[in-house]
Amino acid sequence: MGPCFFDTLKAQPSWVLLLFSLGSFSILKFSLAVLKWVYVSFLRPAKNLKKYGSWALVTGPTDGIGKSFAFELGRKGLNLVLVGRNPGKLRDVSDSIKAKYGKIEIKNVVVDFGGDLDEGVKRIGEAIDGLDIGVLINNVGISYPYARFFHEVDEELLRNLIKVNVEGTTKVTQTIMPGMLKRKKGAIVNIGSGAAIVIPSDPLYGVYAATKAYIDQFSRSLYVEYKDRGIDVQCQVPLYVATKMASIRRSSFFVPSTDGYARAAMRWIGYDPRCTPYWPHSLLWGLAHSLPEFVIDAWRLRFCLGIRKRGQLKDSRKTE
Repeated sequence: MGPCFFDTLKAQPSWVLLLFSLGSFSILKFSLAVLKWVYVSFLRPAKNLKKYGSWALVTGPTDGIGKSFAFELGRKGLNLVLVGRNPGKLRDVSDSIKAKYGKIEIKNVVVDFGGDLDEGVKRIGEAIDGLDIGVLINNVGISYPYARFFHEVDEELLRNLIKVNVEGTTKVTQTIMPGMLKRKKGAIVNIGSGAAIVIPSDPLYGVYAATKAYIDQFSRSLYVEYKDRGIDVQCQVPLYVATKMASIRRSSFFVPSTDGYARAAMRWIGYDPRCTPYWPHSLLWGLAHSLPEFVIDAWRLRFCLGIRKRGQLKDSRKTE
């Protein structure tokens, strides 16, 4: 049957052979992509993070994804430097991690990323002096209270979005980098957003999406700069996760809990420069890229206008 097939194929016009070759190549390429996705999503082993160093630093560790990262790193036996603005919450998280995972060291550093950032970064530098910080999780970030047009973004919110999301991540990375360079090893994880990468636009969240686009490009550039020096820089791109910031209370198949996301995220640290660790999110990413941009734009605008309307209604009830 095989020879007959090839004999028939040889008898075809050249344009048929060309189409057949292109089709075969496309099928092969798609098959290899699927096999790679299966491997990295389910089969590839996680790296031993202790090889980077015995300490990890997490910003924004008192709630949401950052808190779950702190617990997962503690479970792996790494000592922790937790950086947040609320000393009470930092203490509670530290005590909970120690009670659950036992003999690890934890240092708390109080920093308000929306306040005196230079002073805060100085405190971080003092706290990590002499520590082999092997893993940095730049998780701290803020978004809009709810969707709004750009002209409705007040000066304080605009300033804090840029200061916390852009300047905070940049300066913390700048503080940690010299130690990693000295030891010639380290892993940096910057938390991005599907709002900046997966979808073509994020109307009514424009400044937030732009700050996360900065994180993506910042991460990729550092990855290229430092990959030959033993430092793995990565931008993780979650879609919706059940957090207070996303105003989502319940998790689902496509919206993981923060613990579910962090468990998946740990397996990706040290690998690709950009990734979506929670595998159902990668399915949504593929769907988004298969649709015309104007379709996604129209859906997203309609969706965000609904969020804005509910937010304005909630505000109006507060003033009554």
